Amino acid sequence: MTHTAAFRFTTPDARALYLSIYQEMGDVGDRSSVRVRLEGDDTLILDLSATDIPALRAALNTWLRLITIAVEMREVAVPPGVSA
Repeated sequence: MTHTAAFRFTTPDARALYLSIYQEMGDVGDRSSVRVRLEGDDTLILDLSATDIPALRAALNTWLRLITIAVEMREVAVPPGVSA
């Protein structure tokens, strides 16, 4: 049985976030897979699948943490209200 999760992040920084994390797609392990893509100019899509619930949880922890770190670094590099 395959378990899946999908997340949609709508932000003006979607492209910068995508460029920050997409290179990690090939490094997910044997029990899970991930696809990160852009939809339009302002939406980042994260699709995960795994062979079991613990693998899905681990993949979610990893990828949501990567996105959180990318958002935090973007805020440090380009504070809110400043054009990039």
